[in-house]
Amino acid sequence: MNTQAGMKLRVAVLGTGRMGSAIARRLADTGLPLVVWNRTRSRAEDLGVGIVAATPAEAVEMVDVVITSLTGADALRAAFGGPTGALARARGQSFVEMSTAGPDVLAELAPPVAKTGSTLVDAPVVGAPPNVLQGVELVLAGGERADVDRVRPVLERLGEVRHVGLLGSGARLKLVANSMMGALVLIAAELETAATGAGLDPGVTFDLLTRFVPSLAIRRPGYLDDRHEPTMFALRDLRKDLDLALSVFHRVDAHVPITALVREWIDEAAAVDADLDVSAVIRRYAQRNGSGVQPERGNGGAREARAVVVP
Repeated sequence: MNTQAGMKLRVAVLGTGRMGSAIARRLADTGLPLVVWNRTRSRAEDLGVGIVAATPAEAVEMVDVVITSLTGADALRAAFGGPTGALARARGQSFVEMSTAGPDVLAELAPPVAKTGSTLVDAPVVGAPPNVLQGVELVLAGGERADVDRVRPVLERLGEVRHVGLLGSGARLKLVANSMMGALVLIAAELETAATGAGLDPGVTFDLLTRFVPSLAIRRPGYLDDRHEPTMFALRDLRKDLDLALSVFHRVDAHVPITALVREWIDEAAAVDADLDVSAVIRRYAQRNGSGVQPERGNGGAREARAVVVP
């Protein structure tokens, strides 16, 4: 790896979805030489940053640090394996796994990564893409301390880096974080709709809720105006993460009835609004309470909202 003083690490970002694209933009904005790859090439090209590689292998060959931000375990296996996969041309790189794919796939990837003379850490971020772009995320880094320290200069551009334990610790903590997030978006939706039904001003209620959970503030348009796009964190992704979390928790016989209930409600919401932001859970509460908010087109195509009765 190129670690000489005064020389910039070269970084590849494999996966340019919502989080991957935010990571790539942030690193590019801070001046790092960047290579990007995505299975759908146009999505990588649309970023307008760095060099667009044709394959993961090509991307890895050009860099010192390889960040992966993909949709799940199967996508990771596909990106790492095969003749065009990341490991085909890996020779001593530092791999940083930032997806939310659970700890099991890390145990699968660690041996083949080590055979290439490379290292592997897991470093998921806690928060939304807008926070990544501002460099104010919390990065949960798992792995050998020396391996984490090697990539710290890159990760610190995204926010606070906390070494949380051995490989897989970051992935497990991210599942804890997303389970907590699921519970919070649900209770916020529940209280928002209940308070409105009790005659309270929705905006005043939401301001009160954000006093307890400041991170809710970025979802104000969703909770108050039924606007759940652009999607920061899709309901289908939260459903996937809750499944991963429950798998980890049940394996150690943890008693997690609330998390299981949260998963049921998120599944119900995702069955209808899978691609919308998690704030769309409020639609299910509104319907259960006998009313909802639906968008309609006003003059000039502007979005307006009106209360409607749900049969």
